[in-house]
Amino acid sequence: MTDTPDLMEVLVSLNPWWSGKDFGTGVRRKRYSSKIRKYYATGEIVVLSGVRRSGKTTLLYQFIHDLIYGQNIDPRSILFVNCDEPALARLDRPLETVLDIYRREVYSQEGACLVFDEIQNIPEWERWVKAVYDRKQFQLVISGSSSCLLDSEVSTLISGRYLSVPVYPLDFSEYLLFQEVEAGTDPIALSSQKYEILEHLRHYLHEGGFPQVVRQSEEEVKKDQLRAYYDSIVYRDIVQVNEVRNQRAMSDLLFYLMTNITSLYSYQQLVQVLGIEVGTIKEYIRYAEMAKVLFEVRFFSYSLKTQARNNKKIYCIDNGLRNAVSFTFSADVGRGVENLVYLELRRRGHDPYYWKKGGEVDFVLKNADNTLSAVNVTYTDTIPGREMDALREFADVFGAKVKDQVLITKDTEKTDGDIRCIPLWKWLLGEE
Repeated sequence: MTDTPDLMEVLVSLNPWWSGKDFGTGVRRKRYSSKIRKYYATGEIVVLSGVRRSGKTTLLYQFIHDLIYGQNIDPRSILFVNCDEPALARLDRPLETVLDIYRREVYSQEGACLVFDEIQNIPEWERWVKAVYDRKQFQLVISGSSSCLLDSEVSTLISGRYLSVPVYPLDFSEYLLFQEVEAGTDPIALSSQKYEILEHLRHYLHEGGFPQVVRQSEEEVKKDQLRAYYDSIVYRDIVQVNEVRNQRAMSDLLFYLMTNITSLYSYQQLVQVLGIEVGTIKEYIRYAEMAKVLFEVRFFSYSLKTQARNNKKIYCIDNGLRNAVSFTFSADVGRGVENLVYLELRRRGHDPYYWKKGGEVDFVLKNADNTLSAVNVTYTDTIPGREMDALREFADVFGAKVKDQVLITKDTEKTDGDIRCIPLWKWLLGEE
């Protein structure tokens, strides 16, 4: 059992704003900051969820900074707790104990903002959060590294009480800011930066967007960091959370899928290659999706049966992570580009499908107005005819439902009938 003075010392170190000290907030990620503030204003629980090391803690510090300096809130009315702290693990009832000490020693009034980082490390946290929310004494912001935050049990407990903010590694515009490059907002300014931006894009495609990796200058250290991230994600957010027994089989499956991102596969094919039972394969892929490290993409059809019986595709949370832990070769740039486009579509709120008949459409998007958008990716300026043909074939099959057809290229920008060709770098920096 941790003594109260010891725990109070931990809380003071975690909350430097109580004593008026400066605290780092890093590079601003506006995509998230504005959404967090907007959701917080509703009074609901704000939940930041995403892969480990994607920058959730920094976003929480930025949010706290905005409350103190933007809304002139009493700094002592904000409690931040890192639930990874060893001192908490020694407590029988960590959340209750922390809140009790905070109210006795720091801020006794109601209406305080309680911020709990990596809260999934505390047993029974969801019941405590629900009880605190229902009493309406405090506002809650929580974060976690795996979707156990929002699995069926938790969703039932706090259903209708939370707003979710999915957090990803850096997008390309954020990556440029980390490199101290601010992309122009008008076409002339953007065009003048083209070659500088393309050079950064080349690095981004290879090293990905984990913030601390991007800050690192040594290539070998970047790889070591990414391998360490991967090991931590697999062990803490897959093996431990799901009590995986056959870790060798799971490791083989993840390695195969990471190596073969963007490729079509069937479960039976994976059975033949890896010698793992179908049920186990499906279970392990679901675990990887819960940990936000892999995403399985289904065939587009209005029939769920048709979706289920067609092959799947897999994508990875970060190109750098994938490159560090899988078998890659120079021709993989096409896979990396397609993976990058997939991630950006996810960031923009889409849940992409793929489609295949005579040709293949990389991504099919269902829009809010029940129309469809089709996106193909070819990182070349000698555009293969099959890429255009596949988009036209999709438009012929789905007719008036097709709202938009986009072909993402290396540096070709033109319109060919209903198909818009957009360079990857411009598309990543836009809001298409």
